[in-house]
Amino acid sequence: MTSRLVLLSTTHRVPPGVLSWPAWEALRTAGRVLAGDPEHPQRRPVEAAGVTVEVLPAATPGERAAGLLDLAARSDAPVVWLAGTDGDPGLGEALAAEVARRAARGEPVPEIEVLHGSYDLPGARVLDLVAVMDRLRSPGGCPWDAEQTHASLVKYLLEEAYELVEVIESGDRDALREELGDVLLQVVFHSRIAEEHPDEPWSIDDVAAGIVEKLIRRHPHVFGDVHAPTAEHVEANWEKLKAAEKQRASVVEGVPLAQPALSLASKLMQRVEKAGLAVETPGEVAVPAEVTDESLGDLLLAVVALARRHGIDPEAALRAAARRYRARVIEAEQAAASPP
Repeated sequence: MTSRLVLLSTTHRVPPGVLSWPAWEALRTAGRVLAGDPEHPQRRPVEAAGVTVEVLPAATPGERAAGLLDLAARSDAPVVWLAGTDGDPGLGEALAAEVARRAARGEPVPEIEVLHGSYDLPGARVLDLVAVMDRLRSPGGCPWDAEQTHASLVKYLLEEAYELVEVIESGDRDALREELGDVLLQVVFHSRIAEEHPDEPWSIDDVAAGIVEKLIRRHPHVFGDVHAPTAEHVEANWEKLKAAEKQRASVVEGVPLAQPALSLASKLMQRVEKAGLAVETPGEVAVPAEVTDESLGDLLLAVVALARRHGIDPEAALRAAARRYRARVIEAEQAAASPP
């Protein structure tokens, strides 16, 4: 009978004891089950299932490789090694070298099988980020991270969002992945801070649960029986559901006033157009002969230059104009709702 050494690897991102059937079968039929750490996370659930786990003394990768091969060679049944949570650095190379040496000397060598007992689920690495953030905010972690608040992090959230927009425009996919990570960090950071609230704590799980429920609720054409064959149908349904949920008194309610003035003005006008309201805007501008992205950009740039010549902050000026426009929208809504 050929001797066999089974290297059983698992992921720490799956609860201990949640193993594949081949893994449990290998443990059940093993002659010996070995580990190098008495606190190995799989030891307790494996022993609870009636399988004894022997803990070997500490050893170098070379010593460990030779010892495992010796034990497997002397065993009538497979020997299972519970790989460490750190992946046993150097053990794979040491086993390969020891097998080559023994084969060169003509010595019998056990078969070696790498068996994956559990796998990372999609999104599992997000759990690592949550754990790292918890470590940074906990006692003994990072003093700077521990001092941050929702308010102090606002500027970083804005910076990361703008950097993300920039790499999207550049088309650099590697940079895009990195910047998405930076934005994700902000979400996890704020969620970790929220966990510490003395009266109403919530966590990243609550954040995820909320958006999951919202996505399901606002996609009845996917998760329900609503018919929406086109993107236009989907958008119309979304707006109806959103309006029913929010119960807003005005079409401009919920438009963030802190966003850049140009996007603020555009969003307000978009809301008004969708609602079919008649609200006056300031005087007309000289329209270019052909309205394109380039000509419109040049027109906006000329407005900025005009503002600078007169010592006016164009951002502040447009924000003030957008607020005045917002006030006129509310006045128009109130007038339309008043009885004749």
